[in-house]
Amino acid sequence: MTGVYILKIFLHGDTRIEVGSLGAVDFKKGYYAYTGSAMGGIEQRVARHLRKSKKLHWHIDYLLVKAEVKNVFVRETDRKSDECRAAAELEKSGGVHVAGFGSSDCRCKSHLFHFRDFPKLPDQNHELKNK
Repeated sequence: MTGVYILKIFLHGDTRIEVGSLGAVDFKKGYYAYTGSAMGGIEQRVARHLRKSKKLHWHIDYLLVKAEVKNVFVRETDRKSDECRAAAELEKSGGVHVAGFGSSDCRCKSHLFHFRDFPKLPDQNHELKNK
């Protein structure tokens, strides 16, 4: 299956993390939503994100060392641009963007958003994992 996904992430405490090329980033305790795409197999990409032991490659890998994935939501699509649409939806839902995070290959401000309370996602997202 190809598509876009949103990781619902919880960070248990404020922390500073070295995030690859972004350098040191301060993260506040709370919920985060990260949007990504997998045009070559969403199941494998999500499984990689959920593994604790992996080479740190993408920005999200650095955050997931310290945070916990609570849910994964997927939307089947063959348009990579839907990843940016999902990011825009998250920002409209009140998410505070983490500048440059996960968006080095597009014009978005970010693909990671902080929330005090996690928003309700549109019904066209299928919940893949529930912890």
